[in-house]
Amino acid sequence: MPDFSARRTMMVDTQVRPSDVTKFPIIDAMLTVPRERFTPHRLVEAAYMGNNIDLGPGRVLLEPRSLAKMLDALEVGGTDLVLDVGCGTGYSSAVLARMAQGVVAVEEDDALAADAEAALAETGTDSVMLHRGSLAEGAPEYAPYDVIIVQGAAEVFPKALEAQLADGGRVACLFMHGALGVARVGVKRGDRIAWRDVFNASAPVLPGFAMSRAFSL
Repeated sequence: MPDFSARRTMMVDTQVRPSDVTKFPIIDAMLTVPRERFTPHRLVEAAYMGNNIDLGPGRVLLEPRSLAKMLDALEVGGTDLVLDVGCGTGYSSAVLARMAQGVVAVEEDDALAADAEAALAETGTDSVMLHRGSLAEGAPEYAPYDVIIVQGAAEVFPKALEAQLADGGRVACLFMHGALGVARVGVKRGDRIAWRDVFNASAPVLPGFAMSRAFSL
């Protein structure tokens, strides 16, 4: 039987720490949450490898490095309410639940939402509220959020999500420009978000996060 605990430690030691992520809450959460439980059974042997894991058409479980570096830049704290957009099978929400006061996890794919619900229950993660609905619309009924994190990429960031971020709140998202991607972290001041580039990464563009294409005859 695979020693997933040892693989979890190796993931942190070879993918997370070398990426300049050393904050204790992140390290502790990623050493504790069983990533294999949130990985599709057919791909469980790849649970701790350093690449995105396919969850279905256009959806992935982000590589550990990307998630860790976004969490590091967001500086998630114990009093924060976090909106986890596109939570997929729930891994990111389980990690966030060990760092924040509460997590609202948004998922629009019924099969992924069911998997997330089961995995979160099995791992005893009880501070996550799973919200089924459009990723681009978020969960306005629980807003404002201190932190928003997107588990996938965008070409444009939805206005509905901007509106749900608290003044002074932080947001992290991967932005794709063709085949090239960059993770950005933003801080909201008034009605604007000031973004900065953090690191290079890539992921599929999520539904509702693509730039509108003009049609021509």
